[in-house]
Amino acid sequence: MKPITTALAAILGLTAASLAAAEKPNVLFIAVDDLRPELGCYGKTQIKSPNIDRLARSGVMFTRAYCQQAVCGATRNSLLSGLRPDTTGIYGNTKSFRQVMPQIVALPQQFKQNGYRSLGMGKIYHQNDPASWSEPWIPAPGMVWRLPENVALQARLKADAAQKGLTGIKRSRATRGPAAEAADVADNVYPEGALADTAVETLRRVKDEPFFLAVGFIRPHLPFNCPKRYWDLYDRDQIRLPAFDHPPKDSPDFALTSWGEMRSYHGIPPSGPVTDEQALELLHRVQGVGPLVEGALTRANVHQQGARPDAEQQQGHGGH
Repeated sequence: MKPITTALAAILGLTAASLAAAEKPNVLFIAVDDLRPELGCYGKTQIKSPNIDRLARSGVMFTRAYCQQAVCGATRNSLLSGLRPDTTGIYGNTKSFRQVMPQIVALPQQFKQNGYRSLGMGKIYHQNDPASWSEPWIPAPGMVWRLPENVALQARLKADAAQKGLTGIKRSRATRGPAAEAADVADNVYPEGALADTAVETLRRVKDEPFFLAVGFIRPHLPFNCPKRYWDLYDRDQIRLPAFDHPPKDSPDFALTSWGEMRSYHGIPPSGPVTDEQALELLHRVQGVGPLVEGALTRANVHQQGARPDAEQQQGHGGH
């Protein structure tokens, strides 16, 4: 198995010297949706993130890297095409760069066209880009509830939606369970653990050929669902609400959010603020999701495949 270099180096372009020395270095590209810099490597000591912290120590950590646009589709189009939203004209989730600039060679496609097996799984693009991959992209389920009461709730909501004739995004928003849950189950019962298992299987399968493997974890995007043991790592009594809870002076209304997505989950008020108790619960739940992704990163780590990587790069994407 060839050594793995950083996805950062892949994005910026490997130098001729490094290519000559390493021939075709493999690349493991890890994307984590809605990941804020609330991590130990960024000085947030209350967050348990040893594996991401290790990635930061072994590679290059950016302290002033910002998402191009605070929504999934536009940011991912920008990152993977190398073009700013101002160039593509894409600021939302409904378009792919292929629709406006079909000639663009995307990052995974560049590897594919230069002797690599390019593979993708989980949330990499907001819409899939078949031209990027050497074999079909593997999707991951985004919203899964496992507690029996939430499974029953979803069944009722789906029946109501069907009776009302709802389809598409209206049906999706009308049938969502609560914003968070914690079932006492194994990691791979939720999408992140299952995706990590698939990544490990794929690494074993392709380890003897040059590869670019993109693995996209959806959490900590809503809903904040994960095995109970990860939530148990945090003490609710030690979590504090933000001291600053109002818009900055003279901030434009356009810069503020109405929590449109959050409000589509069961139990969140359709308008107005959440209660302090709800806010504390959501903060607790989103902190608990972090260690779930940590566990997934551990299992996807190529050390388990019998090779020591030069480094791996954690890619954070944030709309929070």
